[in-house]
Order: sequence, then structure tokens, then C-alpha cells
Amino acid sequence: MILVNSVLQNVNTGERIRIIFQDEDINIAYIISLEKDTSMPMQVDAVSLQAELENDLLIKIIDPYLKNIDEESLNTKQKEKRDNDWMLINNIWNNYKDELLNKKIRNEFLKKEASNLGITAIRLKRILTRFWQRGMNKNALLPDYINSGGKGKSKTLDKEKIGRPRRVNYEGESVKGINITQDIKKIFEISINRFYRKKEKLSLTETYNSMLREFFSDRYYKDGKERFKVWDNSRIPTYHQFYYWFKKLENTEKDISLRESRKSFDLKNRPILSNSTIETNGPGTRFQIDATIADIYIVSSLNRNRIIGRPVVYAIIDVYSRLVTGIYVGLEGPSWLGAMMALDNMIADKIEFCKKYGIEITNEQWASHHLPEIIIADRGEFEGYAVENLINNLNIKIENTSPYRGDLKGIVERSFRTTNEKIKHKTPGAIQKEYRERGDRDYRLDATLTLEEFTQIYIKMILHNNHKIKVNHPTDKEMISEELTPTPINLWNWGIKNKKGRLRVIDRDIMRLNILPKGRASVSRAGLKFKKLYYSSKKALEEQWFVKSKHRWLEVVYDPRNIDKIYIPHEDGKGYEICYLLEKSKQYKGCLLEEIIFQEELKEELIDWESNKQSQFNIDLDKEIEDIVKNAKKEKDRTVTETTSKAKKIKGIKENRQLEKELNRIEEAFEIGKEENKEGIVKQFNKDDENKEEQKDTRHGSLMDKIRKKRDESLGKK
Repeated sequence: MILVNSVLQNVNTGERIRIIFQDEDINIAYIISLEKDTSMPMQVDAVSLQAELENDLLIKIIDPYLKNIDEESLNTKQKEKRDNDWMLINNIWNNYKDELLNKKIRNEFLKKEASNLGITAIRLKRILTRFWQRGMNKNALLPDYINSGGKGKSKTLDKEKIGRPRRVNYEGESVKGINITQDIKKIFEISINRFYRKKEKLSLTETYNSMLREFFSDRYYKDGKERFKVWDNSRIPTYHQFYYWFKKLENTEKDISLRESRKSFDLKNRPILSNSTIETNGPGTRFQIDATIADIYIVSSLNRNRIIGRPVVYAIIDVYSRLVTGIYVGLEGPSWLGAMMALDNMIADKIEFCKKYGIEITNEQWASHHLPEIIIADRGEFEGYAVENLINNLNIKIENTSPYRGDLKGIVERSFRTTNEKIKHKTPGAIQKEYRERGDRDYRLDATLTLEEFTQIYIKMILHNNHKIKVNHPTDKEMISEELTPTPINLWNWGIKNKKGRLRVIDRDIMRLNILPKGRASVSRAGLKFKKLYYSSKKALEEQWFVKSKHRWLEVVYDPRNIDKIYIPHEDGKGYEICYLLEKSKQYKGCLLEEIIFQEELKEELIDWESNKQSQFNIDLDKEIEDIVKNAKKEKDRTVTETTSKAKKIKGIKENRQLEKELNRIEEAFEIGKEENKEGIVKQFNKDDENKEEQKDTRHGSLMDKIRKKRDESLGKK
């Protein structure tokens, strides 16, 4: 069907036409070409036109001049130009249509009307052409000022300098300067890449100066040093020219990525066209976990005068509802131990948890104790063997974010900022500013809260957050129809009832078995050896593990904070065997794993440190033995004659041993009451004592003589 003001295109030639009038009584249509600057109406057969449309020789296209123009966006000059042209042709088109469409009389009519209006015929034709080509409405006559000046187009350069003339210098001289040719543009681009887009972060002025030194100066040497002489102003581009082309060639993404880093651009400047909630379809689809060091100093529960530093806070948040599903406040981490505690709290009964800190709540206030489908976390804590258990045993997908991309866990990061902002204004010992000035009071001295008291405050803040309206949260229209406000607790409860079920529950002991670290223990006759400690269990004794060699290595689970027990998971994954510390390892009972490792490392270091001394002792001992043997050989060579046969030497061993034994007995015999003269102490003997000693020595000497005589006789017989 042919419609007036529709735009058609010839599929063969590509020419576009507009239908400006149709006489249905005689099947005549009038068209105007959109491809010419000045175009007059042409008469065509409406039936042929319709046939070409039906045979796809002509196709309907979108009107290229159809646009929504805001009247307030037009300036006064545009409105005046449009209104004046409208007054010129509106009466002609409405009252003299037949004259305009009749080719035979059109030119004479236009000349006459142009003369009456006080304009040229060619100008009138151009106004009518614009009116017909651009949609036959008042705004079709708007001038194309948007195309004036060739915005965004490079100028055609000549020898003469284009652009605004420069001001005269101090001496009254006018310097023309240079045109920015393609070669100069290339120098600009090279300079920006070489000097500006670097980690040194040169300013644009410094980049311009570096460019002048590199490309618009002469090098010379003076006093053995290289120097630069910048050319005169008529041969160099100005800073304004450089700045103009810098802004025209500016690539913000490239500038930030090269001057800062790609991570910095992604974190602070990338387009934000989506949000985290879009990736979820109900509670439990995605949990985000992260840790921060709280902006507050706390004190010891044993002595409030002892400051123990800043606590570590872990939080797990459901992306769909913004409900906090697990927390840990302590001194562990950020590490797997801290993350492990938060995961354990994630499935814990929150009523019992809050009761430990003296806070009474109902299940409606904090109803989460579930496993999610996906956990989004940092690479640090969630890259290890314990994570494999979450994936394989509990069917939880782990998505690790890129380093330094906190924006990928924006919900939990925002939660930490809110927490720290509240802490700064409400609690003593909070960090007020990053750097203190001289004379400022040290805020650490104001520390008052213990770890338990700070945990109480954090729990209170979470309970408050669970009922806080999330104004910018994308709320389902069904939830609005039920007159529910978008608070985390409402979103959580409504999502469980109306969205896909992603939440699961699990026994807490099974969860702990899957998040505790794993290790390998060896089985021997000495027991179950793990980390150089020895264990045993009821099952091991019953099945005689320490007698049989069937189980050489076993996989165990342990808590590094209490190494008194280790656990052997059952093959079905539903139970475990508890192993207890044996008596020979009791010295480490109640110790942390770090303490045990430290003690063992210290022992090895002491052994290594003493090894040099031990080597020297061994060398000295060997030398002393060698000296004694050497002297003995000399004595043997001196007393033994060469004529003594080998058989004679080995005979009489029994008798020789008996004589030597008797001799040793005399030498080794105890003499009770005999005083020895030690440390210069002089003892006075009377005459009777002296005579007795002489008599004793005489008897001893005579007995020795007898033994030696008997030994000599025995040797002589042999």
C-alpha cells in the first residue's frame, strides 16, 4: 500500500524517494528524490509503483530525517530561520499545490512567487526541496548548523597557517607558528605513548616539554655534557595545539591502564552496566565472603591495660537478600583459619551463637544456617586443599576473584565500610585518620573494648542491618504487591518461598570435617605418627594396626589450634575415628601446632649448632685413641722379642687373664678411711700413723713382688 510521506529505496540503484502526494482518483503519485540538493516533484503511475513494491524492486525504509527534536534545545537563531522559511512556503504548499506539481507551469509560478516574496527563485526551490525531502513538517526547515565548521573532521591544510592567529609577543612581533600536519600528529601520538602513558605519571606539561626536547630541538655538547636548544616558536607546535590534539586523540581506558594499571581501571573507572543481584535467582545462589581488619584497637580480657591490636572480621553475605549469613570476629587471619571459623558460623544456629554473647534473639531475626550453591572469595584463603572438600564433598562452587579487585565482591566490601564508619564515631580506640600529626593524641591509648565486647557490637550491627531498608535494591514486583519492604530479612524469607530453592543444611560435625586441614599420618609399631607426634585410637588397637603393616599411610583431619586429637574420616564421609595423643608425646599436650613446629625446628637448630662442636670432639677423640695405640705399639715392640712364635703368643690366655685380674683387684681394692690430700689441705700424722702406713706399703709391695714373680715363672714355663 502506498502511503504519503513514506520513504522508499530502489534495490538496484539505491536511490531513495519520498511520496509527497497521491491522487487516488486517477492513480497518480508524486515523488521527490532524497539524493539531490535541489529536487522537484516527479509524477509516477501509482499502480506501477505498487507493483514494484510487491515485487521487492522498491522497499520501505526508515525515514532518515525522522527525529525527535526538543524545542527547548533549539537556539534563537535556529528558530528564527525555521519560522521565516515556514512563512514563505506554508501558504504556497497549502494553496498552490497544483501549480507546484505541474511541471509545465512550475518554473514560471516559482519565479513569480519568489519575486513577490523578495527572494530568488533558486532559494525558494531549495526551501521547498528541504521541506519535501525532510518530512514536510515545520522542523524539516531547521538549518543544519550541526554540520557547520566540520566538527570532528580534519581541515585541508595549505601553506598558510590555519586557525586563530597568535597574539603578538613582548616585542610586538606576530609569529605565525605551524600547521598540525599528519607528521606532527604522529609525533604527538608517539610522545603521548612514550612519555605520558608510563608508570612515572608525567603531567601533560612535562610530556610537552619532553616532546620538544626529543623532536623539536638541536643537540649539542658543552663541557662534555649533552644539551638541547629548542627551535624558535615559528617552527614548533604550541602547548595549546598539543593539548587540543591530546584531547582529540584521548583514550581514557588506555591512559589509566598504562599510567596506573589495568586492575586500577577495572576497579575504579570501568563502565558499571550491571549489578551483583542480577546474577542470582534467590537466596543461597551466591554468598560473598571477605575479611577486613577492623578500624579499632581492643584490649586484653585479662588486663584492660594491655592493648592487643586490631581484630580481624570475616563476613559472609547472601548476594540476593544482602543478609549476613556468617561471621567471625577474632585474632586469626586473614587466613584459612579465620575463613574456616566464618564458614562454621554460617551453618550454626544463630540463636545459640548470640546467646554465648548475652544477646537474646528469635529465629525470625536471623534465620540463616545453610550452605549456598556458590561462594565468591579471594584467592588467598580459598586456594588450597580444604577448598577441594567444599567442592567435591559439599558440592559448593568456589569462584575466586582477581587480585586487587574488591569491586567484584562489592556487597561485602560495602558492608565493611559501613561497619568501620559506625565504629569510628561510636567506639573508643577507633582509628580516626590514617596519619597522625605531631601533638595529636594516640587513639590507641583510648582502647577500651575487649574482643568479646566488640563482637557484641558487631552482632548488634548485623541484627540492625537485617531490618534496614535497601533503597536501591532491585525488588520484584510480586514482592511489592505483597507490601513488603526490601529489607534483608524480608528478601530472605520471601525469596525462600517464591524463588528457586538453593539453600541446603548439613550436620555441623560433617561440615567441620570438610573445612579442617588435612594431612597424612604414618602407621608403625610406635603408633600413628603425625607432625612428629604419636597417636592411637580404639579402632587401631582392636584391628591391630600397630602389629600389622596393612595401613602404612592414612589421611587425617586436624585442628591446628588443638593438636591433642586428630580425626580419621570414614570412607563413607559420614563419620570419623578420634585418635588420642600417646604418653610419649604428652609434653606437647595443649599446644598449638605452631608451637610444636617451633619447638621441633628449635631442636633441629640446636643440633645443627652443636654439630660443629661434636665434630671437633670426634676428631679429638680419634686423635687420643690413635696416640694411645701408638704408644702401646711402641711398648709392645720394646718388650716382645722376634723369636716368640705366634702359637706361643696365643697360648696361656686363661692364666694370663687370671694374673692380670689379681693385679687389677689389688689396684682397684677399696681402702675405707684412707684420706687423700686434696686442694693443698695438710693433714698432720703422728708417729704411730706413719709407722702403720709404712708397714702397709711394705706388705703391699711384697705381695706385688710375689704376683709378678709368679707371672714371670708362668711365662718362663710356657
